[in-house]
Parts: sequence; C-alpha cells; structure tokens
Amino acid sequence: MIVITLTKVPKSLRGDLTKWYQEIQTGVYVGNVSARIRDSLWDRIMKNIGRGEATMVYNSNNELGYQFRTTRKDREVVDFDGIPLMMHLAEAKAPIKHGFSNAAKFHRAKVMTQRASNKSASIGKSTFVALDLETTGLDATEDEIMSIGAVKRDEAGQLTEFDQLIQIDQAIPSNITNLTGLTAERLADEGIELSDGLQKLRDFVGSSSVIGYNLHFDELFLVNGFKKLEQPQLENKMVDLMPLVKKDNPFLDNYRLQTVLEDYEIEDEDPHRALPDAKATFVLATKLIENGVLKI
Repeated sequence: MIVITLTKVPKSLRGDLTKWYQEIQTGVYVGNVSARIRDSLWDRIMKNIGRGEATMVYNSNNELGYQFRTTRKDREVVDFDGIPLMMHLAEAKAPIKHGFSNAAKFHRAKVMTQRASNKSASIGKSTFVALDLETTGLDATEDEIMSIGAVKRDEAGQLTEFDQLIQIDQAIPSNITNLTGLTAERLADEGIELSDGLQKLRDFVGSSSVIGYNLHFDELFLVNGFKKLEQPQLENKMVDLMPLVKKDNPFLDNYRLQTVLEDYEIEDEDPHRALPDAKATFVLATKLIENGVLKI
C-alpha cells in the first residue's frame, strides 16, 4: 500500500497521479504499485511539484513496516536504529531548487542570453494598449461598464493614459462599490455617456493591439456595448495575457490578477480600479515580452 499527500501542486501533476493512484480525498492518493513505478512517480513529483509539498508513505521491511519521504521544508526524515522518524525542524530548510544539473544551467543561460538579446528590440518595436474595465457585475448582457482604464505605448516608447468614468442606468451592488470605490453619485457627476466613452476609447486605441488580463471578460462587455449602441466593433488584435502567464509560470496557486502581479513582483497601486489595473497589466505585458513569452 502506498499513500501520497499533495498540497498546492499544479493540477497537471494531480491529474498525472490519478493514472496510477486513486484520489480518495482532495490531495490524498492511495495505490499499490511496484517499487520501480513508485520511485519513478516520486521522481516525477519532485520534477513537477512547483511550489507545493508532497509526502509519501509506503510498505517497507523495517520494524515499523513502513517508510516515508517528504518535501516539507519544516520536516526531515531521519533513521533511528533502522526506524524512520519524522523530525520537526526548528528552522525550515531553504527551498530545494530542482533542475540544477549542468544541462539545466546551460539551458537557462542560453534562454537568458536570448532574452537579453531580444529585450531592447522587442520593447522598442512593441506598440500596444493595456486595457481594463470595471463593471457592475459579471454578466456582460445584463451588467454595465462603469469605468475604462488604458495605457498606450507608441513606437517611440511614449506612454499615454486613458481614464474615463461612465454613467450607468442601474444601481451599483454594494459589494461592487466596496470593491471598486465607485458610487452611482460619482458616476453621475464625473462620468460621460457610454457612447462617448467608447468613441474616446476607439480614438485612443487607434490601430494598436489591445492586451488585457482575462481580456475575454472585458471584450464581451465592449462587444455588447458597441452592439447596444449600434456602433462597429473594435477590429484590433486582442491578446489575453492569462494563458501566456499559465504557460510561463505553471506552478502558481491560482491565476487571479493580484496573485500573478505578486509573483512577478509588480505593484498595483490601487487594485480593482480600471487605470491602476491597466498600468499593472501594462508592466506585466512588458515583463512577458522581456521573457520572450509575449510577442506583439
């Protein structure tokens, strides 16, 4: 009998283990495979564990009848006269960095050199608009756009900002006001008609590519907004950063924007506000370009 527990590991690894073990509870796997397969699967876990943790218990010919392994940094498996014990560490061990062979180092150096050589050229030639919307809810057919924020970089590298509140015809749910800080009174005083806001956005974007994080959400609201006003849709190239981040960093606990920004060490000065979120998305796009993940 073999029991494996996993926490905070990529979904792909959890799915991989279900080919050999039965998941009897979230993150708890039970199975009965040969020692060779067991060791191979542990190697696979170590390779793909990301920032998560794993512990494995299995049958063994010792006094206890079992042995265990763990990746936990606050524990260490020790042998006491042939008896395996789990020792609690007063200070957690430094994280293990997998993939430190010479081949891995050579590959990483090659990648970094390529990124460095492409960095200045990619940044200099990239013209795009980072976009973010704040809305009264999640349903693009029923809810409304309250705020539009965007940041544009032209071919000369100059940055310009777009920040516009939009008047709406419906009440703002209290949870949305708490999240965004926007009220119906402020939108009535400082906002403009949706038709004017979308036209201003069209003029601001011009022919540039439009990027965003989970851009499909914002795009649905824009499509419905233009449709309601009987205006033509934007025909600009649309680039969603979320799938690119998932490819570049497959080991995040989740892919909410704030989690991603924290991992990439990007500060969002005022989360859930259209312009600050657009600024943070712009920086994220720039980093993805530098990493060779995004090409505009």
